[in-house]
Amino acid sequence: MNTPVRRFVRLSEIERREIRVWIDGRLTKALEGDTLLVALLSNTGHLRHSEFSDGVRSGFCLMGACQDCWVRDEQGQRLRACSTPAHEGMRILTSAQEAAWANLA
Repeated sequence: MNTPVRRFVRLSEIERREIRVWIDGRLTKALEGDTLLVALLSNTGHLRHSEFSDGVRSGFCLMGACQDCWVRDEQGQRLRACSTPAHEGMRILTSAQEAAWANLA
């Protein structure tokens, strides 16, 4: 199994309690107080998949202004990764979900 390249490497604040976060079905670890952005980029090589191409995104402004860091939870709720705190048991999807159209037949 290939280990993903991490974009963030933690250099300090390592004494905080460890929490479990699932990213695209894969169990990862974060620290209590991390945002989703920190949790994702500390465990993966990208933040999310682009909805317009086959490319990946890694966030742009990292402070809530650019709209580049949207991810989803397993229920489909959009979350801004740079300002949403990670919590124990959170399950995050990095790919855009297919639109669910009403069955009008």
